[in-house]
Amino acid sequence: MATPAPAHVSTSILRRRWKKFRSLKRGYYSLIILTSVYALSFLLPLLINNVPLVIRYNGDYHFPAFAQLVGLSHYHSPQEFGLGSTERAINYRELDEKFEADGGENFIIMPPYPYAPDEDFQVPGNGTFMKPFQSGDDGYPRFFGTDDRARDVFARMAYGLNVSLSFAILLATLEYLIGIPIGALSGYFGGKFDLFLQRFVEVWSTLPVLFIIIIIVSLFGTSFFLLLTLLLLVSWISIGLYVRAEFLRERSKDYVAAAVSIGVPTRKIILRHILPNSLVPIITFYPFAVVAGITSLVSLDFLGFGLPPGTPSWGEMFRLGIETLSQGNWWIIVAPMLAMFFTLTLTVFIGEGVREAFDPRTYSRLR
Repeated sequence: MATPAPAHVSTSILRRRWKKFRSLKRGYYSLIILTSVYALSFLLPLLINNVPLVIRYNGDYHFPAFAQLVGLSHYHSPQEFGLGSTERAINYRELDEKFEADGGENFIIMPPYPYAPDEDFQVPGNGTFMKPFQSGDDGYPRFFGTDDRARDVFARMAYGLNVSLSFAILLATLEYLIGIPIGALSGYFGGKFDLFLQRFVEVWSTLPVLFIIIIIVSLFGTSFFLLLTLLLLVSWISIGLYVRAEFLRERSKDYVAAAVSIGVPTRKIILRHILPNSLVPIITFYPFAVVAGITSLVSLDFLGFGLPPGTPSWGEMFRLGIETLSQGNWWIIVAPMLAMFFTLTLTVFIGEGVREAFDPRTYSRLR
């Protein structure tokens, strides 16, 4: 007797969209690369740092880099490791060489790249405008050289990646949390409510955000969250208009009229019926909102109204690179330019892949 054919197993739309996204290799691999690099950037104190991973001294073990990673105090006085009383801070690279020269049981394990983004010419072995892969007095090569204050360009570029992506992702997420509810209510209710809200949005969008940022930063200084708040003043408008347009289109369809006619509450119509059918532009817009957040932060840092001085920032590196380009210090601007180029390119590839995977012409509820 012939065996019956196996029953067709239906899969959810979300799973089919994820399968479609995985088939788009450019977007899928870009997502893997970017998320892996971003996750790895939170471990930078263990990878790129002038603080040791492990110190063994007189039988005692210390783990200052791990303490720094979790936010604990990692300070050790020079006298703890037998250095002179005139030393104010420990140069662990020199201490490592001293332990090796002594030939005892004391040792230090440094991170793979033993330079921090904020150490400058005050630390022995650091020289200004060192060229890429040039070694200093301590014998360690600098991947992308140093800047005018002898700060390591590669270290600042790597830490700047974490700062830029964290800022852009947080800004885009807050934009969605504000813009989606406002756009949904405006598009669903329409009428005078929509008219009033759109006039408010038009007036609000004319705010000179750049001048506001310049004035507030000049008066109160700047910080990560202050800058985030100032950019958020008008950045939510774009996603709000997208959601409003989708709700205006969807509310005129038959399934909404049927839900209203049988007495479905307004909250359920918005959240369970219209919003799921409006996800395509909402989701596909997110990677491009991240791109906009990165470029906004870099632009403000370039103008000098961004993050506090000393913060590893691609925009600040751009400004310094342009100022010293005539002196032949090309590597200062090339390093952040390459980092920004690859980051934005990968993000755009992700956005294109998500847009293709969520295309309603490919996956429909009627299939």
